[in-house]
Amino acid sequence: MNAKEVGEKLVSLCKEGKNVESINTLYADDVVSVEAGVPPGQDTKTEGREGVLGKNKWWFDNHEVHSAEVEGPFPHGDRFAVIFRYDITQKASGQRVKMDEVALFTVADGKVKKEEFFYSMG
Repeated sequence: MNAKEVGEKLVSLCKEGKNVESINTLYADDVVSVEAGVPPGQDTKTEGREGVLGKNKWWFDNHEVHSAEVEGPFPHGDRFAVIFRYDITQKASGQRVKMDEVALFTVADGKVKKEEFFYSMG
């Protein structure tokens, strides 16, 4: 699969709430994930599919998702971007927030090799 095809499949799965399936089927074993910011005690960079699955699980364990929208993919060569829009409540603080995030995915050999997330930290 090329980047556009991987992006279309990833967006389709995420729209169905199948984020874990997208990681299990579309990500390389040695994928690298880079966040714009992270909670205390975590790192901006996560390596490996298992690490990304753990990060994904942490996110859903710590946030109540009221709604999620996925837009894209927007392909460009071996990369594609996706826009995620969330309405969430942070379980620890009880604070409800709306969050817009742009994710940039790099594809090699038909798998996601790198994901980078961009969002406002303010």
